[in-house]
Amino acid sequence: MDTLSHLLSLYPMRTALDTRCHFGAPWVLDHAATASGIAPYHLIARGTALVDGADGLTLQAGDLIVFPHGGAHRLYIGDPAQASAMHSAPGLLRYEGNVGDGPSTDILCGEFRFDDDGANGLLAALPPMLVVRSADRADAQGLNHLIAMLQAEAETPRAGSEAIVRQLASALFALLIRSWLEQSMTIPGLFAVLGERRLLAALDGMLSAPQRAWTLDQLATACHMSRATFARLFKQAAGAPPAAVLTQLRMAQAARLLDAGRQAGDVAEAVGYQSEAAFSRAFKRQYQVGPGAWRRRAPRSPGR
Repeated sequence: MDTLSHLLSLYPMRTALDTRCHFGAPWVLDHAATASGIAPYHLIARGTALVDGADGLTLQAGDLIVFPHGGAHRLYIGDPAQASAMHSAPGLLRYEGNVGDGPSTDILCGEFRFDDDGANGLLAALPPMLVVRSADRADAQGLNHLIAMLQAEAETPRAGSEAIVRQLASALFALLIRSWLEQSMTIPGLFAVLGERRLLAALDGMLSAPQRAWTLDQLATACHMSRATFARLFKQAAGAPPAAVLTQLRMAQAARLLDAGRQAGDVAEAVGYQSEAAFSRAFKRQYQVGPGAWRRRAPRSPGR
């Protein structure tokens, strides 16, 4: 498994694609702020859209815009004050439209929902707004095919459409992160470490062997750096020292093992703790509940 896929596997995500919009200008689409752990997104299937407060940012067909911090936002075309009333209809995806007779825009709207409170650190490592432009990507044809399939399944539901839409929408988040890694990143966090090739061996080691008693010297050696240089570069990229990131990743792996029904003692050993008590304390610091309570918990709603 590649490092990005491994990292994302530690933070379960459920993707909702729940609204299909067809607007004629002038129109406005307001989205309220979401709870923690929920990142709304909009996929422009046809036409264009402006983003309020984004210095004239224009979205084109094939563009994906995501709000990782869940902030309130507005998309529009024309004078919002002149936008006609919206109407909606149920379906596989809720339909929203208006009666504007100007140029039309089709938008698919949904949310990336993280069940694990620890994923908030991942979302915080992304900017408040992130745009993936298919026209700028080498894999534009593949992204456009994905968009076309999503739109076709949403507009003309058939057997299995709900499952297909869910799986296709999930692929969008990986594409989003891949796009972010290809850009010049200035926000400290795990994605910044992932984007720094000189540190990749250390991150890969933490992910693939959490049970190993990693020392700063060993991680630096894996990256072919001196101890001091590695510690400085890692903290600069991650916003935290290597030991703190190692603990974060170990606790995320522990949560997944507990979800699978493993006993706390087994999980402690699997993520590098010789003492179950020490593991329990570290887990509770991360998730505010102990391993036993985590295993017994009812399924939680994302963003809660």
